[in-house]
Amino acid sequence: MIEIDGSAGEGGGQIIRTAIALAAITGQEVEIKNIRANRPNPGLAAQHLHAVKAVERLSGGKTEGLRLHSQKLRFYPGDLRGIRADLDIDIGTAGSITLLLQCLIPVALFAEGETVVKVKGGTDVRWAPPIDFYREVFLKALSVMGCNIQIEVKRRGYYPKGGGAVEVHVHPLDRSLHGFVPGNGDGDGDDSKSGVVRGISHSSGLPAHVVERQAGAAERVLQDSGYEAVIEREVSGSVKASSTGSGITLWRGYKSGTALGKPGKRAELVGEEAAIAIIEELNSASTVDTHLADQLIPYIALAEGSSELKVREMTGHLKTNIYVTKRFLPDIRFEVTRLEKEGVVLLRRR
Repeated sequence: MIEIDGSAGEGGGQIIRTAIALAAITGQEVEIKNIRANRPNPGLAAQHLHAVKAVERLSGGKTEGLRLHSQKLRFYPGDLRGIRADLDIDIGTAGSITLLLQCLIPVALFAEGETVVKVKGGTDVRWAPPIDFYREVFLKALSVMGCNIQIEVKRRGYYPKGGGAVEVHVHPLDRSLHGFVPGNGDGDGDDSKSGVVRGISHSSGLPAHVVERQAGAAERVLQDSGYEAVIEREVSGSVKASSTGSGITLWRGYKSGTALGKPGKRAELVGEEAAIAIIEELNSASTVDTHLADQLIPYIALAEGSSELKVREMTGHLKTNIYVTKRFLPDIRFEVTRLEKEGVVLLRRR
């Protein structure tokens, strides 16, 4: 049984999601101790329970210690099998949908048949990738690696009520995952010095001008930095509102910027924050942003062929995902080189 220290690195829920997914895919049993030890409320939260339960159903696996606030669990995977249209998950309140999908999607890719899952929870919440990042950046990278995945947003959910709804279709891999080497002029749109920054400014239960002000502020900041911007406006009505909130996500190739509204925060500040975040990525010599890099680690480790990423920095999440991945795939080598002239870190998987 593989033992994982849940307090390693940033010590958060990502360790659980990556470890359970890789255990199901590789068929190796795993014990995770000190779960979320570095968080204010240690142990398993609701979204982790739902993620593990979903993987149990896909893999025919069993889990010991699967309860709220548990700081240790053991997972025993079974044979992967796809589930057709009957996997419904309600995380409750504003638990992050994308963090749950972080655990579920890689397992579903290796299942026998298509996996269809409907998830309720938070689509745009703090400390988690927004759903538009998943649709427009993350899935684009996975598509290049040979994956066929669709995500449809039925309804947005914000903190604290949540209530968002997403339907996900994951088709099994035809053969295997391909290596990933962005930035070589292959038409994937990863040249940060050209092209249009696209985005979506959205809100529910708020006046329409909130969305307009977020988008307008982001467009001004981007244009002042020399980037053309095309930002969609989405007000509740086109997507049925179930909770009150707002946000904006911007993307260009494999880079993104995002910001969320909150009571008392000016809409213009939300738009400016998202624009500043993506400009920092676009102005660097990186080929992927820091958020995408750490989420791709399990996929490039499982791929046939080499991968190569350039990132602005080695974040705690990136280091942690490498640690967990190597526990399951010890023969995989990750080479990390600091390119001083370019001001980025080169990450190679051989």
